Parts: sequence; C-alpha cells; structure tokens
Amino acid sequence: MAGLAPYAGNAQIVGITGSPGVGKSTSTSALVTALRAQDKRVGVLAVDPSSPFSGGALLGDRVRMQDHALDREVYIRSMASRGHLGGLSWATPQALRVLDAAGCDVILVETVGVGQSEVEIAAMADTTLVLVAPGMGDGIQAAKAGILEIGDLFVINKADRDGADQVRRELRSMIALAERTEGAWKPEILKTIASKGEGIDEVAEAIERHRTHLEGSGELESRRLRRARDEIEAIAVTALREQWRGVHENAALDELAAEVVAGESDPYAAADLLLESLENG
Repeated sequence: MAGLAPYAGNAQIVGITGSPGVGKSTSTSALVTALRAQDKRVGVLAVDPSSPFSGGALLGDRVRMQDHALDREVYIRSMASRGHLGGLSWATPQALRVLDAAGCDVILVETVGVGQSEVEIAAMADTTLVLVAPGMGDGIQAAKAGILEIGDLFVINKADRDGADQVRRELRSMIALAERTEGAWKPEILKTIASKGEGIDEVAEAIERHRTHLEGSGELESRRLRRARDEIEAIAVTALREQWRGVHENAALDELAAEVVAGESDPYAAADLLLESLENG
C-alpha cells in the first residue's frame, strides 16, 4: 500500500448497489461496454456474499460478464464479503487502490444486495448508483433502507415491465422531500433495460455529469477525505480489537463478561475498564 499510494487517486469510483434480483451484474456489464466505447480503462470489483458457515462464496458475477473476458483494458475481480457488514469486503479499499494505481479510469464496485443498514458503499464511492426494479416494492424499501440518502443516481432497470413509471414517480416524490443545501447535487432518475443495453449510455453520461459537479463544488475532495479518515479509523479499531483478543481473551475480558452476566457490572463500565487495562499494558 505504501508503494502504491503515490500512483493512486485518479480513478473515478462508482458504487453499484440495490436489492437482489434488480440486475446489478447485467447492468454492470452493460456499463462496462458503454465506458469502453469512450476508450476508458475499467476495473470491476464484484463483491459476493459469503456463506456464514463455510465462508465460501459463489463468485458468479464473472459468468455474466463474459463479453469482456478477452478485453485487456477491463479487469474483473470477484471478492467474497467474508461476513463483513455493509455489503463490501474488508479488503475492498486496498483492492480499489491497486486498480487505481494500475491505471483504471473508472472502477465499478458492485456490492452485495443492500440492506437496511448496509450503506457502506456511499462512503467508498465518488458516485453511488442505486438500482431498483418495478414490482419489487423498491420505492417504499428505498425509504426504509436509507437508500435515498446514499443514492447520487437512481436507475430503474427492467423498465419495460409494468410499474416502471410508478416507481419513478415514487422516487421523484421522496427525493423532492429530502432537505438539501443550496447548490447540492439533486439525484437523477434514469430508466434502463440492461439486458438489451437500452439507456446505459445515458447512465454513463449522468455519471460524468456527477463527476463534473463533484469537482466543481469541492465535494469530491471532501468525500475522499472522509473515505481516507474512515479507512484509517477502521484499520486502527481492528488492530485494537486484535490486541485485546491477544492480551485479554482468557483473562480480563472473560472476567468482565462474567461480571456483566452476573449483574455486577454493565457493558459500558466493563468497556471503560478494558480500555484502561489496555492503556496500562
């Protein structure tokens, strides 16, 4: 990572998320085609959910992206989430840095189907693209899951199905209710049929418009500063957790846990004592 750092920071990172079944992999593949038509080098990180029992993952996204298998300017990497919350793999930030330093102009991060608290992709990407589809209750689900807050672009895929216009109206109404500062980006709503490649060029153009807005408003720098801060914090917290486990797993931590179970202490007081023991060596 130290060796790559001077060469990174140039790629545009686009997060693609949405409920299972909305066509994330098909849309990602179609978007790669549109970006390659613009002569851009593209990296794709496709994060699949891991089994909570075996730790394995299907990693089936490559099957849907065979059209790009022989293109030397496209690199597709499947990754298992390994149980990491937020729809992303723990190693995703480092993988992004590798692809960035390797000269990718755009990096697409396709995540595990988003849940009500799994909105981590917004912190990882410059532009967050949220896919929805008619007939899946996505309008209401978007409001519940907090997706309205993270989406920069909303793409209604499978727009040839009944209900696409209804989903668009619902999203437009909910976006209009959101509070925004003056000059802030207003999320765009687009319709596509990814399996036929329809509407994908418009999505690529919208991504470029959002990039221009981010650069002009200074928001791009702000987002990347937040991303770096969050990554540093996550690494530090993980290192501390490993240190606790190594030093206190069989002694102080077990003793504190027993006190909490017995009602002699509470988790907050126990956590304070754990921190004190770590500071004191």
